[in-house]
Amino acid sequence: MKKNWFKAKTYGWGWYPCTREGWTIIVGYLIIFAILATIFETNIERFWLPYLTSVFVLTALLIYISYKKGEKPGWRWGSKK
Repeated sequence: MKKNWFKAKTYGWGWYPCTREGWTIIVGYLIIFAILATIFETNIERFWLPYLTSVFVLTALLIYISYKKGEKPGWRWGSKK
């Protein structure tokens, strides 16, 4: 049986981490994001395109992992009774 790392939100669309693995992915995302910001902050005028590209790729990877390791996504408005 597949163990979900991310649960679907009760309201809206998206996921949140529900296991240690999911939280590890989120913390890793934030650490890499902070490293990228530190690397590119010194000369952002010259390197804004590589910075935005790397942020886009990193965020797309996070969404892909959430999609593969989470519940089926969809718009929700409260719990089903």
